[in-house]
Amino acid sequence: MTGIPDREALGTLLRHVLELLDGDVAAGYAERGLADYRPRFSPLVRVLVADGPLAIRDLAARVGVTHSAASQSVAEMSRAGLVTRAPGTDARQRIVTLTDRAYALLPVIEAEWAATTTAMRELDAELPVPLADELYAVLAALRRRPLRDRIADTGLAPTGPPPA
Repeated sequence: MTGIPDREALGTLLRHVLELLDGDVAAGYAERGLADYRPRFSPLVRVLVADGPLAIRDLAARVGVTHSAASQSVAEMSRAGLVTRAPGTDARQRIVTLTDRAYALLPVIEAEWAATTTAMRELDAELPVPLADELYAVLAALRRRPLRDRIADTGLAPTGPPPA
């Protein structure tokens, strides 16, 4: 994307910012020979290093993402040789374990995490409010009152699907 999204197209703007942030971090991994490593893997890797093997549901809760999002990331990580998945005590449960490859890559992953954290602090210094603070404030406001409720309060009447 070359232009800047319309201010009122907030979802597009948020995705654009995320693409810029994640794209640059992903480029850093690629420059270090990890083209198959995605920035969204790092929180999962860090939790697995700290807590050991976990069920996908527990991993999702610890990282703060949906079960579906964690499951998709774990599937990609498995294809990249970073984790294994094994059945848990419940047939529906999958236990995620880091592989030897993931442990071998930890110095690069940790160095990129630290460099990204430092770079984000620098970016935050240029902003009126640190980005994470603003995002947490948005989350809190939406938990108090979801956007769907706010939209309904505008008077937009629900309608069925358009006629075929």
